[in-house]
Amino acid sequence: MTLEAFKQSPWKRENSHLAYKRSSLAISPAPEYASSEVLVASLYRTIGFASTSEGSVPQAGRDLEKKLQKLRDKHLASPDGATLAAETWNMVLHGVLESPKLPNQSAKRFLQVTPVVPSLALFSGSARLSSNSWPAGSLVRRMVWLGSKDDDTALALWKELFAALGVGEQDDVFARWLEQETATWDSQTSWQLAPVPPSEVAHLLEEDFEGVRFMPAKQFVKDLRAVIHAKDSMTRRQWTSLLEAVLRLAAVAHVTWLCDVQARTWRCLSDALAGDGPSGPDEARSEIFPDSPQYMTYGGKALNGLRDKASGYLAARLGINALLWSLAHAGIPFDGDISSGHGISLLCQHIRANRATLAANGIQAMLAEIREREARALNCKKGIGANLLEFARHALGQRQTAIQLLRGYDQGYVLKKKGNSPSSPWVVSLGPVAVLALVHCALAGMGGPRSIHRLGQHLAAYGIVVDRHDIARNDLGHQLRMLGLVLDSPDAESGMLLLPPFPVTQAMGTEQ
Repeated sequence: MTLEAFKQSPWKRENSHLAYKRSSLAISPAPEYASSEVLVASLYRTIGFASTSEGSVPQAGRDLEKKLQKLRDKHLASPDGATLAAETWNMVLHGVLESPKLPNQSAKRFLQVTPVVPSLALFSGSARLSSNSWPAGSLVRRMVWLGSKDDDTALALWKELFAALGVGEQDDVFARWLEQETATWDSQTSWQLAPVPPSEVAHLLEEDFEGVRFMPAKQFVKDLRAVIHAKDSMTRRQWTSLLEAVLRLAAVAHVTWLCDVQARTWRCLSDALAGDGPSGPDEARSEIFPDSPQYMTYGGKALNGLRDKASGYLAARLGINALLWSLAHAGIPFDGDISSGHGISLLCQHIRANRATLAANGIQAMLAEIREREARALNCKKGIGANLLEFARHALGQRQTAIQLLRGYDQGYVLKKKGNSPSSPWVVSLGPVAVLALVHCALAGMGGPRSIHRLGQHLAAYGIVVDRHDIARNDLGHQLRMLGLVLDSPDAESGMLLLPPFPVTQAMGTEQ
């Protein structure tokens, strides 16, 4: 790859500089559309079905539909081991397990079921109905590794998650039957821990990891352990809903954080081009990693702020790659990493030492030309930016269903429509399952009730700002009371104490 190839097609991943592609802070895989159920289904495939590609899932669903239709039409026997006839199994898939379609999918015929057990993910839950779906489960895996202090810790949690996602004796009767029944209709793939490709995981250096105050992936790792420990306190369906709620918030917060970090990194490099910028690892670390950002405000509109972060990321991606390619083109390449405070400080030093050469090669004019040409992409009107917004909107937003009677299907949302009009804005408002999940995670390890301030701190760890004094009066306070998760106390802040939703929350506090 060369500077000219980058200038011609700056958004192609293969045209990105090698140092940029290898960065632990790169947004990989590139997010697109994904509902919460797509995240869970893809996670099943990533962690336990190594031979199943994302692109094969839609065709597997169509093949199963054809198989069922053939058996029903010819009144043939079910596969060996199946307990249901083809007609009954078809009713289970399209009734008991069916997941509502979006309004724009009402005329499309495809199999879409709730990912209660792993085997269902072999033929349902793909991000696209074509063969080029993005691997949403790989994003979750990358979050686990980036949010863990070292490879051994990450792998231990990954194995713990694999065991929890599998169906065993501790699962309820329906889940055990469903997994067994589903496997009899497609016995080609077995559930086993998939190898983790070293090239698809990333870590921060220890000094950066310990020094970062705000990092959604670190909070996600803690919350994932809390959700795993809660599994035995509820049914399988309830537990997967709890997992979905945590996954959808953490994934969007993580991607937004990466956008923020890259924008801040580019600001450092731009300052270096002007002769300034951080001069040491500590200074660089404080510049590139945000302390307490506010990505969303509870009750406020969400997508405009996320659009700004996505736009900042796109501008940073252009700038960082243009700078790295310009250095290589001038014969003064940078050989270090760009995902640590130490690496960024060295790059800034390298840029300051070669400012004259970069200026002579016209880097500013080149950047201005590319930005002008790619204005629509930078404004998130198309391409990567539009995909990032679509990801955030569908992962966080309450499912809009083609059948109005099923509009309450999704209860783990983070955003909901403010009104019934299609043009109504999306505002930050937690659904009941999301409230349960976050209260449980906020109290995990606490050993008893805590002030409502604890929930505010937990939301802030994902970039959601909520005034604890408003909780008693807004819909979050209403949800907490309806779910029995608070105790009104005049001695507590805002007059409310959080209560553990599951017995395991108290038990975890005792253990620690």
